[in-house]
Amino acid sequence: MTFSAIVVAAGQGLRAGPGEPKAWRLLGGRALVRWSVEALLQAAADEVVVVVASDRVDALDEALSGLRGWRGVAGGATRAASVQAGLIALTRDGDQPVLIHDAARPFVTRIHVERLLAGLNGADGAVPALPVPDTLKRGDGVVTETVSRAGLSRAQTPQAFHLGRLLAAYRDWPVGEEPTDDASVVERAGGRVALVAGDPMLMKLTWPEDFAIAEQLAGARRITRTGFGVDAHRFGPGDAVMLGGISIPHEQGLVGHSDADAGLHALTDALLGAIAEGDIGEHFPPSDPRWRGAASDQFLLHAVKLTQAKGGVVLSADLTLICERPKIGPHRDAMRARIAALLGLAIDRVSVKATTTEGLGFTGREEGLMAQAVVCVEMPS
Repeated sequence: MTFSAIVVAAGQGLRAGPGEPKAWRLLGGRALVRWSVEALLQAAADEVVVVVASDRVDALDEALSGLRGWRGVAGGATRAASVQAGLIALTRDGDQPVLIHDAARPFVTRIHVERLLAGLNGADGAVPALPVPDTLKRGDGVVTETVSRAGLSRAQTPQAFHLGRLLAAYRDWPVGEEPTDDASVVERAGGRVALVAGDPMLMKLTWPEDFAIAEQLAGARRITRTGFGVDAHRFGPGDAVMLGGISIPHEQGLVGHSDADAGLHALTDALLGAIAEGDIGEHFPPSDPRWRGAASDQFLLHAVKLTQAKGGVVLSADLTLICERPKIGPHRDAMRARIAALLGLAIDRVSVKATTTEGLGFTGREEGLMAQAVVCVEMPS
């Protein structure tokens, strides 16, 4: 079933302690808001509207870099106003299911989405809920009543609704009154809201200690994948070679359909391999005239964007260049700096090494050179 989604990230999150607004704090090296947007896109949302404070709309481009299928809008003074701003921004019709989700709950998955969409069958809304396990007490400093927990549940997000039904319910909501969640808006309008199985992993990050717990959970939900790449080019006419993203003076050039930068080609293949996205020839066919003489940095940047779109983060890169000449040592740091810039890494996470084949083979005969690369990427599990 197709669906749209709204991620609400317009609040200040003051209870989380000093610093950036909650949705912009880093969790596992990524802005908190990115976790939910990535997950909903991976769950096949047709569109995701991200509602943020008016002064943060432009900042979404950086926080959600590499993701497609989302757009940002400015929220309102209250959560309900922000939700309604998101609803207005949707392009789908009234029959489309819509999920409303708080960015403060980063660990949403496709399974949660599927449960909610199934729960919409025969209902106006669906809410993930967990039974209350603790004894409930009412009082202010002194217990005045022990409250029965029978039939009580803790509501979570995302919450799912038929778009037209939710819009109509918000139109009927009393002005000046703030709902505790979107389900309560539909309930007051007479709608039927189904309860589906919640998940402790849909925890809401509210207090500083919640972020400490979430960091541990975030690490457990990601894996490291390794990709390998190899490329070789022969020498030909020229007075310089492109290698590792820089031009090195040499009595010969390298022959290739693009600029023949074997170092960046090997890194590109390694990164594509780590995310299981084929090889450089599939993305940039040598038969395509668009890539004749093209700078190879755009190939590597393309692989980086694909990695980011899958929720991946490049951790490190190791490039080995195999040639008798040119000598790599004088240019090593410049290559490392350029590769680090392309991959978005600190330079101490990029290694460039060189070796020879002691006169053996085509590299030993100085007919060409070869590059081998290893790239490590952290990915969602």
